[in-house]
Amino acid sequence: MATKSKQSKQNKALQKVINDFRLFSKNFIKIIDNNGNSIPFVLNPEQEDFINNMEKYNIILKGRQIGFTTLSLAYMLWSALTKPDTNYLMMTHHNKVTQSLLRKLNKMYASLPHDKFPDLFAKKVLSNRDEIYFASGSRIQVATAGGEDSISGNTFQLIHLSEMAKYSDEQQEEIIATSIPALAKNPESKLIIESTAMGYNTYQEMFMKAYRGKESVWKAHFYSWLAKAYADQFKHSFNEAEEWFKLHNQGRRMTYSDLEHDERILKDKYKATYRQLMFRRYYIETNSLDKFMREFPTTPDEAFQTSNISVFDTAKINERLQNVLPPLPTSEVYDLLPDELKPYINKNLFIYRLPKKGIRCYGGVDVASGTGGNTDNSTISIFNADGQQMTSFKANDIPVYQFATIVNALGRFYNYAFLCVERNSYGLPLLEKLRKQYGYINLLKQKIFDQKGKRKLQLGFQTTKVTKPIIINDLKEQFETNMILIEDVDTLEEMKIFQDIDGKMGNKKGQDLHDDLVIAVAMSVQAIKQAKYYVDI
Repeated sequence: MATKSKQSKQNKALQKVINDFRLFSKNFIKIIDNNGNSIPFVLNPEQEDFINNMEKYNIILKGRQIGFTTLSLAYMLWSALTKPDTNYLMMTHHNKVTQSLLRKLNKMYASLPHDKFPDLFAKKVLSNRDEIYFASGSRIQVATAGGEDSISGNTFQLIHLSEMAKYSDEQQEEIIATSIPALAKNPESKLIIESTAMGYNTYQEMFMKAYRGKESVWKAHFYSWLAKAYADQFKHSFNEAEEWFKLHNQGRRMTYSDLEHDERILKDKYKATYRQLMFRRYYIETNSLDKFMREFPTTPDEAFQTSNISVFDTAKINERLQNVLPPLPTSEVYDLLPDELKPYINKNLFIYRLPKKGIRCYGGVDVASGTGGNTDNSTISIFNADGQQMTSFKANDIPVYQFATIVNALGRFYNYAFLCVERNSYGLPLLEKLRKQYGYINLLKQKIFDQKGKRKLQLGFQTTKVTKPIIINDLKEQFETNMILIEDVDTLEEMKIFQDIDGKMGNKKGQDLHDDLVIAVAMSVQAIKQAKYYVDI
């Protein structure tokens, strides 16, 4: 009787382990650590956090070597062995990486205690360079982006797209488009996109949209280089960095007085330890600050920061992004807005501050065709006399005549704002409508000379090869000397990729990369500089 009771307890304990991924990994799966030792796979704090918080669609941005591919392989193995007739896919950016992960998966399977529990784990029926197929009917596949299509026509319980930022942009878009319909139609199926940063691409756009809290089906997960996992994972590197620091500082460890300005921010704001800061300094000495920020980011904005020819100070932009005001909720502004603006609130139109009686406002307007698709946006940005951004508007599917209605309504709402409209191309018909149809007279006028050399005033601002660098330089100075306060996240993101290449200014090339909001703010700065008002308020 006692033997049966003991056996029953053992069976319950075993079943508890099998049913819980964390316990299964800790008790059954072995991994190889940095010293080449086979150890139980105990989830680190960041892996634990992800398992606790993952949803159906997950996108991860992280520093190097936190262990999310290892986590997914273990999760796939556990799931395949405990859930019959289910399929799993791990995709990477390079065939050699794909094969190394398949070898890691096979080692995990081999590490299971088959001798102790001969009937517990499903046997392999097929194992080749593309998949492992189990007697239970479950299958784990590996694939390389750009290779043979492994997604279409299949149904998967879990798909993990590893280092997706390293896929080409075309591959990123196509693979996401085929992965979502390939997920099994049940509540437990999941899609995981995971990567370190590689500049501006589809992955970056997807992650930042989710991270900023905009409408997105994706759950953003960010894990910085200050993650607890690094204490163990990079222990040897940390020790090496500390010895290097001591060698150059009379044998002593780092103290607060040794810290440079950016290191003090990391220490005070992000609670970095001295070991972490010594590692950071050591890495930068052997590589570069730009590579450190990409491989070991403190914030998502830092991860995607590029050391290219950006016109604006990217570090300054990232600092501003950490402190922007969120747009006012619809419920607070809807009833105050004119009817023409109500359909756009918190979709195209974002209000950061409401107008105050008697306070002048200055705005900039950039006009596009309004034909939709991948075309440029029509944009508006308005600031108060103190340089604080009040509102921002962006849309690419609103015809010029309709956009004129919006500009008129928004300008009048903000105390009949003094508007600088870029008159190039579609700006000219917009100016005509504002002036003649709506009687909007508080418009910037630019001094020009006619063919006879006579000076005259014309409505709006003509952007040319000569004037564009001037207005962009004015914006740069106003922003970087804190004379204006930009709240709009999309504007700041556009500023990050605004470049000067051989004297040609504009956004970094790529689909869906625009600079229309930058131009609107630059127009606003010109309005502020001219500081006129043709109406009483």
